[in-house]
Amino acid sequence: MKTSERLIVIGNGMAGVATVEHLLARRSDVAVTIFGSEPHINYNRVLLSSVLAGEAGFEDIILNPLDWYEQRGIELHLNATVSRIDLSGKSIITEKGDPYPFDKLLIATGSVPFIPPIRGIQTDGVLIPGVFTFRNIEDTQSMIQQAQKSRKAIVIGGGLLGIEAASGLIRQGVDVTIVHLVDRLMEMQVDAAGSEILRKEVSGLGIQVALGCCADEVITNNGHLEALHFTDGNVREADMIVIATGIRPNVPLAKDAGLSVNRGIIVNDSMQTSHPDIYAVGECVEHRGTIYGIVAPLMEQAKVAAAAMAGSDGIRYEGSVVATKLKVAGIPLASIGNIQGKIGCEEIVYSDPGAAIYKKLVISGGRMVGAILLGNLDGYSRYLGHIQHQEDISLQRKTLLTGQPQGVTSIAAMPDDAIICGCKGVSKGTIINAIEEHQLTSIKEVSEKTRACTSCKGCTPLIEQILQQVLGGEYVKQERPSHLCDCIPMVWEDIREEVIARRLKSVNTILAAIGNGTGCDTCRPALSYMLTELYLDAYEKEFDALLVNDQFHANIQKDGTFSVVPRIYGGVTTPGQLRQIASVAERYSVPMVKITGGQRIDLLGIPGDLLPSVWAELGMPSGHAYTKAVRTCKTCVGETFCRFGVQDSITLGIEMEHRYQGIPCPGKIKMAVSGCPRNCAESGIKDIGIVGIQTGWEIYVGGNGGVKPRIADLLTTVKTREEVLDVTGLFIQYYRENARWQERTSHFIERVGIDHIREVILEDKLGIVGRLRERIDVVAAAYKDPWAESLTGC
Repeated sequence: MKTSERLIVIGNGMAGVATVEHLLARRSDVAVTIFGSEPHINYNRVLLSSVLAGEAGFEDIILNPLDWYEQRGIELHLNATVSRIDLSGKSIITEKGDPYPFDKLLIATGSVPFIPPIRGIQTDGVLIPGVFTFRNIEDTQSMIQQAQKSRKAIVIGGGLLGIEAASGLIRQGVDVTIVHLVDRLMEMQVDAAGSEILRKEVSGLGIQVALGCCADEVITNNGHLEALHFTDGNVREADMIVIATGIRPNVPLAKDAGLSVNRGIIVNDSMQTSHPDIYAVGECVEHRGTIYGIVAPLMEQAKVAAAAMAGSDGIRYEGSVVATKLKVAGIPLASIGNIQGKIGCEEIVYSDPGAAIYKKLVISGGRMVGAILLGNLDGYSRYLGHIQHQEDISLQRKTLLTGQPQGVTSIAAMPDDAIICGCKGVSKGTIINAIEEHQLTSIKEVSEKTRACTSCKGCTPLIEQILQQVLGGEYVKQERPSHLCDCIPMVWEDIREEVIARRLKSVNTILAAIGNGTGCDTCRPALSYMLTELYLDAYEKEFDALLVNDQFHANIQKDGTFSVVPRIYGGVTTPGQLRQIASVAERYSVPMVKITGGQRIDLLGIPGDLLPSVWAELGMPSGHAYTKAVRTCKTCVGETFCRFGVQDSITLGIEMEHRYQGIPCPGKIKMAVSGCPRNCAESGIKDIGIVGIQTGWEIYVGGNGGVKPRIADLLTTVKTREEVLDVTGLFIQYYRENARWQERTSHFIERVGIDHIREVILEDKLGIVGRLRERIDVVAAAYKDPWAESLTGC
């Protein structure tokens, strides 16, 4: 390849950019231009499910940051679509009509989601509101936003993508049902027996599964999604639908250009198309009649294409053993090769449905041709090697499932050519050489040098073992905090320091000073909270920076109406309050009046324009059931009435709710006070839980009763109510100042550790207890009821 040769890459995704990486490793004198139809740099689509589940942000899944392109002199065009390839003129033409000549062209256009023929699901080729595919970061962010206002979601498709979508949505608090056309989940990766175990595990997460279901019509009402109708006549309610029914190669550009296309773009063993100077890789490709939709084969294709474009004839792509190793909704699963078997095949099976473990090895002619591992992946590397190398395993049959799986998968026992990162094809020896040559000390550095662990992250434990083996005691496991979002690519703690140092006092000035100037629905509410935490009311308030619930001081429902929860301190009410609530409910024809799990009364279905009138006639303060703040304090009757009670839980609960009501926090705080260790108020699963004992009170923190329950940690034991108020106030203020936006107390304590909390609050090792105490007093004294403020116009 000559220095002047120009390579154009159509597609800024994983396969195309991986090819460029390998090519530049062989030849640095290549002028590369990349066109990406999305507005983002290359990111890891495999981890979109982690973003949907709230486990990662976009910055956590970036594979190649912008400076990577700049340092290599790559001309990058984002949000730029190529509309035509001119074969005779050897150029591409963008949708704006701009021509770009090439010497060699790489097509990496990926795939598009398959949309099943369901009536009403599209209008003029565009999905109707409330219906989503799950293919890119925009899809994911839109799904997260929709989940905030949805109650029931249906995921069409029970493959890997569908299950991951369902798992992410249920963590967003949505009631989710997977509907699947065939009679088992993930039929391409798991057989019937394994699929049944998988179904039970998925159902155990709270996800409903309906198999053998074919949807035929979307039901809407006044433009709002309401339900999904099925061919058997059943109707399932839904205000959100996710389509995960497979993919199709994105080939129109190649087909229109006159390249050979079948289901995908046809390539030879060098990844060369029917035109000698045009290559193709990824999900858009068809090689020897096969299309691959998982990462590992695409990475193998990238190596071959790069070698061919660099002028090497030594590498050929002869197809891939399809090996999938992943977690499906948190359940370990590996599927390798031919899992269904055929005539003449034998199966070695271990099944323990009670423990959710299933293993199946498929043997043909004394050689292993396929394997399924569910719930326990011991032996994966060994089985993959047997299948890839087609070794005769006749003499090992008795120990294939039972023979020392830990020994053969340990790092020390693996040969240097053992593949550690299946997605990128990186061996143990390559990683060890990189650690020693470049003095690497973290997984992040290993990833940057070798590209291992940049896709599914499944090889993280093995790389940690290699680091430990090479570095010994010098290796310290490191975790990198997440950036807030793309608009302001800094970690929460650094943003806070900048805001304090520069005395920035509005969301817009923060974004102008250290962000992109505009912000988004993710960062603007976060920054608004940061300002109120730092300055109370002494900052410029921006209405459009608030979450919609905070704009209306009420919780928006699926139909656009709101719920109103008045404050009932400690869950103790009076006949007068009940009559007033009943009177308002009757006067405004409230569709539903419900007792909440927090011992409050919820008026549901109130139109937004009636909210001020409802608040005024109730004459009660807000219960803050809509916002990220200290909410209510649940109580039992304690010693006041209960024959088991040993402490006055009602009085303490009312005092706590009066003191902390409505204090803004990074995440909502729920409290409870139980009058005895029987714990009737469920104090053990609250952010702050108090339990009465004979000698005083136990203070628990960091509990959560949601999708991922967590038992609270015992912080300390005190003797008096005054001490309870002092310690809990210190904890709330420390949490307010040091937790990240939307980080609940359970996650905060898991991150910093309960011992750290004890050192700060009880032992005052940082010397800040006095300041925390003064600050929480000021914050509590500054409380204003938002309903009263709205009514008076203050």
